[in-house]
Amino acid sequence: MSVTVNDVEHVANLARLDLSAQEKEQLTEQLNAILKYAEKLNELDTEQVEPTTHVLPVSNVMREDQTRKSVTPDTALKNAPDEEDGQFKVPAVLE
Repeated sequence: MSVTVNDVEHVANLARLDLSAQEKEQLTEQLNAILKYAEKLNELDTEQVEPTTHVLPVSNVMREDQTRKSVTPDTALKNAPDEEDGQFKVPAVLE
């Protein structure tokens, strides 16, 4: 499989790119080099290689959930300018 200048022109047209003739030629060569490399990779025997999503081992960096004491409602309301029935009382923001 190889890419032609027409393929590059078609994709450039879809992407609304205005490429010069030199850029089209250069991209064609680069894309063909990438495809050639991919074909080379297909020559490898990967029969015994297990599929993986990462090349490095991935572990969860988050800590374990632990219960701990938190602020009591009385402490939270201690400095409130106004409270009612154990809740902060604020001015109405909607009419």
